[in-house]
Amino acid sequence: MNVKNNKRRRESQEKIEKAFIELLQTREIKDITVSDLIKMTELNRSTFYANYMDIFDLADKMREKLENDFSNLFADYDYFNERTGALKMFTHIKENQIFYKTYFKLCYDDKHLITIYDTRRAEQEHVDSNIKYHIEFFRNGLNAIIKLWLSGGCQESPEEMAEVLKQEYRGR
Repeated sequence: MNVKNNKRRRESQEKIEKAFIELLQTREIKDITVSDLIKMTELNRSTFYANYMDIFDLADKMREKLENDFSNLFADYDYFNERTGALKMFTHIKENQIFYKTYFKLCYDDKHLITIYDTRRAEQEHVDSNIKYHIEFFRNGLNAIIKLWLSGGCQESPEEMAEVLKQEYRGR
């Protein structure tokens, strides 16, 4: 019985995802093959294709999972206390560095993840017709700050990064 969420299937998906992330640390996505993954995981090729159409489908499903986790961080977010939200975000990123490095390496940052944080915040602070420009400007700035922090191994504390962000927003 091949139920969508049965234990064996979940374990296979986790093995494949873990191997994929490991390979992404040293290769570009275009250089990763299904053969590479099945060798690392010791699974059958049919197991891979029972879960994913191809490598890019695997990457998309991993992106969706990470975005859901990130979105859930802000389910009870206090939009009037940006330090709490920023601290929560930077703490999550520091605890999941490998996933965020992978996320940015897959070039999903232009359209997804961080927009959740900034869009909700912007909607609370800006009600003018130029909100789309604010969101674009700060999303790209926030992505750049996060990428730089990750590339340095998250040496600064989440508290320090939340303060950097607060200064960029000028304490609004």
